[in-house]
Amino acid sequence: MSANDLTHNRFADLPDSPFPRLNELIEGLSPGKSPIVMSLGEPQHPFPAFVSETIATHAKEFGKYPPIAGTPDFRAAVAAWLGRRYGLGPDVIGSKRPLDPDLQILPVNGTREALFNVAFVATPLAKAGRRPAILMPNPFYQCYAAAALAAGAEPVYVAATRETGFLPDFAGLPEELLARTAMIYFCSPANPQGAVASLDYLKELIRLARRHGILLAIDECYAEIYDREPPSGALQAALELSNPDGEVFDNIVVFHSLSKRSSLPGLRSGFCAGGRAFMIRFRNFRNVGAPQVPLPIMAASAAAWSEETHATENRERYRRKIDMAERILGNRFGFYRPAGGFFLWLDVGDGEKAARELWARGGVKVLPGKYLSREDSLGRVSNPGAAYIRVALVESEAATEEALTRMAEVL
Repeated sequence: MSANDLTHNRFADLPDSPFPRLNELIEGLSPGKSPIVMSLGEPQHPFPAFVSETIATHAKEFGKYPPIAGTPDFRAAVAAWLGRRYGLGPDVIGSKRPLDPDLQILPVNGTREALFNVAFVATPLAKAGRRPAILMPNPFYQCYAAAALAAGAEPVYVAATRETGFLPDFAGLPEELLARTAMIYFCSPANPQGAVASLDYLKELIRLARRHGILLAIDECYAEIYDREPPSGALQAALELSNPDGEVFDNIVVFHSLSKRSSLPGLRSGFCAGGRAFMIRFRNFRNVGAPQVPLPIMAASAAAWSEETHATENRERYRRKIDMAERILGNRFGFYRPAGGFFLWLDVGDGEKAARELWARGGVKVLPGKYLSREDSLGRVSNPGAAYIRVALVESEAATEEALTRMAEVL
């Protein structure tokens, strides 16, 4: 039997990873100057020293299997952070039921695995008598599409363009499509555009999900990297809505990570939180099919969620680099200050051509926006990322200034 016969055809439409595509694009080109990598959104800022110290203190616990539900200390630290950040504490909620740390918060081994696994629990075999659909913004995180295909759903790419404020218009989709939609992936602040959903946008999205029996998988991993105002969250929006037929957080699961907030991408630690009934089902699934977070990592994570100074300093570093970009790029290439996240989304006319030129002439590696997006599923627009490049402002301030200066000269 050939190798092709062993590959399930449901993955025939699996999007290619953007980074091998970029390597192919610039293959054979020598960098025009000393290389500066701005293509990968891997935070390079120093992480807090107490993380290493906490792991060392708890190192003997690597000899134990960790519980899938996490430790009480971890869940309590996350619940306290959610209370500070989004006003979810019982003193604010009043008569509304607060988030129960024991039933509605789960640690995850990096949010990518949880964003992938959630699709298996959310997707029925059929909905409205047809193949289920999973909606996602376009541009999109490739994990979303892989999860939809793996769960047997149809991934539907909903354009998020400048005309829509770089946020997808899910409410404008055909009723037939919404009727068979099992889940919606949504990212705020958005990767790559940095757009932030308002509370009103999130409320309307929750209302839409509840009308059609849809789970919202809200990726809020960039929520702590923002320019001026802290972005609103889906759980926060739910508190302001009445839900007479259910609980406060029904139809919602949010995902958060320490990769961006604390510059700890290698820790592989985050959490998800949401509606009680779904989180119990998700925990049961994870008990048999998902990786646990090691106990020393959970101890370090609890410390990180409990400490705000390092997160504030981290955010200030990104803000200074946004200031730098505004000064160097000005109003060229459609530059705007992203409300959240650490990416620039620059309109250069042809993202692939610009990426080759920036590497060959300037030694700056950026990602063509085309590799983060596809043709709109409804045929309303062509590939919405084709004209753009994504620039990750993750390097040191000195390297970032040098890269931006080269980009302005080359482009």
